[in-house]
Amino acid sequence: QVRLVESGGGLVQAGGSLRLSCEASRSTSSMSWYRQAPGKERELVAAMPMGGTPKYGDSMKGRATLSREDGKNAVGLQLSSLTPEDTAVYLCPARVLFSAYWGQGTQVPVSS
Repeated sequence: QVRLVESGGGLVQAGGSLRLSCEASRSTSSMSWYRQAPGKERELVAAMPMGGTPKYGDSMKGRATLSREDGKNAVGLQLSSLTPEDTAVYLCPARVLFSAYWGQGTQVPVSS
């Protein structure tokens, strides 16, 4: 089992930036960020195999930067130039071998 704790969400104004963090209770083979807006499907923001390079989904390409947090089983997601359309719950799944584990998510409301 892997426990994931997401943090850093909160209300932000349009045009602003935010940094989200996701920490796992043990080492994982990959960590990612997805988001789900009300009434919409879940979509990939960014994913990274631990020790590898990140790849980005189309949803926030150019406005999201995924990085590993040194010394921890954790990744940070820097978001910039946010718009109200980025309002969503941001979720952090991690993989260990063939299993995927999901955190509870962190809310990011963006006001206009």
